[in-house]
Amino acid sequence: MPEKPEVITVAESLKTKILGKKITGCNVYHDNIIAYPVSCEFKKKIIGQKINDITTRGKWIVMFLDKDSLLVHLRMEGKFMFRKKGEALSKHEHVEFILDDEESFRFHDVRKFGKMHLVSKDKVYESYPLNELGKEFYDETLTKEYLYDAIKNKKLPIKTLLLDQSIICGIGNIYDDEILFMSKIHPLRKGCTISLEECDTIIKNTRIVLEKAIKLGGTTIKSFTSSEGVHGLFQNELLVHGKGGEKCPECSNILKKIRVGGRGTHYCENCQK
Repeated sequence: MPEKPEVITVAESLKTKILGKKITGCNVYHDNIIAYPVSCEFKKKIIGQKINDITTRGKWIVMFLDKDSLLVHLRMEGKFMFRKKGEALSKHEHVEFILDDEESFRFHDVRKFGKMHLVSKDKVYESYPLNELGKEFYDETLTKEYLYDAIKNKKLPIKTLLLDQSIICGIGNIYDDEILFMSKIHPLRKGCTISLEECDTIIKNTRIVLEKAIKLGGTTIKSFTSSEGVHGLFQNELLVHGKGGEKCPECSNILKKIRVGGRGTHYCENCQK
């Protein structure tokens, strides 16, 4: 699933293609992609609005229109495609926006897990789903005290807690492994055993990992390329994720792979006690 660096990469790519353009038509071919409002109302409201800005919040792409904001979650395999108006749809293109330059801007999703919300622009951050998100990794109020207070009574593994979008938003499975390895913390450590100073280390490494991944365009994974195939280069920088059975880059022990909360998890049992 695309994480914060990949979502930012997609958003930046879209800025070069659709900013300033007006949506003159909308077709929904799979209603479940539209989470709010119902698809007929969604189409009625979005037609005629111009795309004025694009940003992100957590793993959501946020497009600011004239009156509303279009929120898009790529989930497992969502991506955007650009075609000429009237060009035949592929099997997995489920939502189509016609732009005022006669281009067809399409949401492609093999697994149909992606979601779109259209909410009032003025209340976008106070409305569901963005109002349920925790701190961004770059937020100055993401402090060691904040993280410590959020997890000090939790008996869940720290691996699982870093995936909780209501605590820190944007971290997914790939970067979770990298952050914990750099922090020398075992992924099965319970949240309630993590010290204040370890929280500080986690936050520092979260910023290091995500900032570097963003500069490199994210990590290319099976389900992710940004709009029309922009690949991320951070996969070349991964230390442990996806490397179970290989040597640890720090101590040369063999990296382990386990499942934590149903997620494939990679770590070094020597470096991460």
